[in-house]
Amino acid sequence: MPKVLVIVGPTAIGKTALSVDLAQRFNGEIINGDSIQVYRGLNIGSAKVTENEKKGIVHHLLDYKDLTERYDVATFQKDAREKIREINERGKTAVVVGGTGLYIKALLYDYEFVENPINIDENKYNDLNNEQLHQRLKELDKESAKAIHPNNRKRIIRALILAESGTKKSTQEDKQAGVMIYDVKIIGLTMDRQRLKKRIHLRVDRMIEEGLVEEINQLFSKYSLDSQGFAGIGYKEMIPYYLNQEPLEKCVEKIKTHTRQFAKRQFTWFNNQMKVDWYNIEEDNYLNKIYKEVEEFLNG
Repeated sequence: MPKVLVIVGPTAIGKTALSVDLAQRFNGEIINGDSIQVYRGLNIGSAKVTENEKKGIVHHLLDYKDLTERYDVATFQKDAREKIREINERGKTAVVVGGTGLYIKALLYDYEFVENPINIDENKYNDLNNEQLHQRLKELDKESAKAIHPNNRKRIIRALILAESGTKKSTQEDKQAGVMIYDVKIIGLTMDRQRLKKRIHLRVDRMIEEGLVEEINQLFSKYSLDSQGFAGIGYKEMIPYYLNQEPLEKCVEKIKTHTRQFAKRQFTWFNNQMKVDWYNIEEDNYLNKIYKEVEEFLNG
C-alpha cells in the first residue's frame, strides 16, 4: 500500500510552503488538491504557488485545465490516483496539498462514483421547482432525500437521475466501507482563529497589491463569466466590480468575508470527515515535530 502525505487546513495558513518543504526533505512530488488551482490563469486570486515558491519541486494537477473545460471530483480522483501510482513507481513520496475537502476524501477513501445513465435529458426537470424535485426524490430514494438539502438542486437532480434508472444513490454509498486505500499521514495546520482572520485579511490585501484587478480584467474579458473556475472565492466576488455594479472596496470586503467563512468550514469539515494530526503553527517546535513524525511514518 503506497504511503501518501496529505497536508490540509484552512486557507492562508501555510499549506503550500510546508508541502514544498516536506517534498524537499523526503524526496517528494506534490499533487494539487485545490479545485480552483487546476485552472490555468487563476493565479493571484487562488494564491497559486509561484515558480519561485516551487523551488524546483515537481507539481502535478496544477495549471493543466483551460477555463473552458469542466472539472469535477470524480475526474480529480482518477487523475490524482494515477499520479500517486506514477510517483510511487519512481520511488518518490506523493505529497497531496489542498483545502478542497471533498477532493481529498474522494482520493483517499474507497469512494466510487456512479456514472449518470446515458441518454438522460436533465432539462426534463426544468418545470419542477426545488420543493417538487425534492418530493420526487423522497418517493424514489428516501435516504438520499434526507441527506440532500431541498435547495441543492444540482445534487437532487443527479440523485433523481440515478434513482429513475434503477440505481439508488443511497444504496451505492452503503456498499462503500469508508476505508482508506492508501497508508496515509494527514497533516493539519491550525492556529488561533483571530490571528488567522488577520492573516486572511492581509493576504487578500496583498492579492490586490500583486495585481488581482488586472488579472480578473484579463480573464473576464476572455472567458465567459459562467466559467467554472470563476465560482471560486477571489473571483466570483469580483464579477460585480468588473460589470461596474459595485465598487472595488465592497468586492474586496466580500472576498475577506467569504474566505473567513470558508476557513471556518474547512476546520469543521476536516475534523469531522477524517483522522487528521493537527499542528499549531504558532508553537515554536511544530516544524521539528512534523519532520520527526513524517520520518517515522515513512520509515515505519
